[in-house]
Amino acid sequence: MKSRSTFSYKYIKRFYLARFISNLGNGMGPIALAFGILHLPHGSAKELGFVLGAMTVSMLCMLPFGGVISDKYGRIRICAYSDIIGGLVLLVQVFYFHLGHVPLGALLFSNIGFGLMWGLFWPSIGGVLPAILPEEKFQQGIAINQFIGNFAIIFGTAVGGYIITAFGSTIALFVDAITFIFSGILVFTFKGLTPRRDATGTSIREDMREGWRVFISFPWIVITVAGFSFLVMAWSGAQDVLGPVISLKHFHGAKSWALVVTFESIGYVVGSLIAIKIKIKYPMRFLTGISFTLILYLLLLARPAPLLVLATGAFLWGVTLDLWGALWGTAFQRTIPREALSRASAFDGLGTLLLRPVGLAIAAPLAGVLGITHTIWIFATISLIVIVVMFATPAVRQMQLVDSFTENS
Repeated sequence: MKSRSTFSYKYIKRFYLARFISNLGNGMGPIALAFGILHLPHGSAKELGFVLGAMTVSMLCMLPFGGVISDKYGRIRICAYSDIIGGLVLLVQVFYFHLGHVPLGALLFSNIGFGLMWGLFWPSIGGVLPAILPEEKFQQGIAINQFIGNFAIIFGTAVGGYIITAFGSTIALFVDAITFIFSGILVFTFKGLTPRRDATGTSIREDMREGWRVFISFPWIVITVAGFSFLVMAWSGAQDVLGPVISLKHFHGAKSWALVVTFESIGYVVGSLIAIKIKIKYPMRFLTGISFTLILYLLLLARPAPLLVLATGAFLWGVTLDLWGALWGTAFQRTIPREALSRASAFDGLGTLLLRPVGLAIAAPLAGVLGITHTIWIFATISLIVIVVMFATPAVRQMQLVDSFTENS
């Protein structure tokens, strides 16, 4: 009943619908792009890693500015604009895939442009639910949002795998682009909830400096973000670049890889359901402890294990990832002062994804020299060391949420 009451707040249903539409396309997009590039005459794992890395680097470059822009001009407005423009630039690569000739420049234009919009979207999206829901509803609101989005990703991934196998990547990429546009239009209808900030006379540099000051004032945030960046590096390199190659070599290409990603997405849904109910007094201790599921997933991918066993590993990591999203988001939003939320969120995103381009860039070259199995073993070893160090750090292990909502946990 308590979770149902979350839906009674004005605009919340519209926001959840927007996230469902966007994530429906998100389920198709990554697989469609990966196999679309791999099936090009000049396509390769290196080109895939280069394109994905370029998108992430552009996102990282925009993130600090995105936090300032979101706080200054209205988080919901910027969230909507970034979705709409992001969808439009993705249509450029759809056009070239439709023609059957996709130059590298077109891929870079679309994905770098989308990365820039992603850099605006990340810090702005964190300010939407706090504008709609009261503080005591944050964890439930975030968990429900993730549940709805993850359900959409599962459906989108399953349908996308079929569409790609039957008709090719172009249609799936088109659907992905259009969903961003529709989502942005829906969010734009309640942009007034986060109005423009009154002029303060401060420069962009001063605003960024203030966001950084707030971000680094909490050691547990800095250490966790730094550690998680290494986990994202290992996961991205292994899954996004080497995963499709493994599927082409050992399984049945896009159809098999869609199954693995679908299982991971089902894990997201299960994680969301768990997050709706649980109250964790020491969230970082809990999240760091369950992150060993990443190592299991990587080891299964390195062998590779039979498809269903590999998919089960992806499922367990999916549960972990979604719990990270819900519990971390709750702790972060309840810790950071509201007026600096987007600026601090920008540095959260910047730190979390800082090493993702490294993982995307080195995965294919390392695999070319050492082999896929040994490369993934290296990623797993790095992950193990980072998780142990994070868990052993007092600031992370002892971080707790103590208030009226968690005292009885």
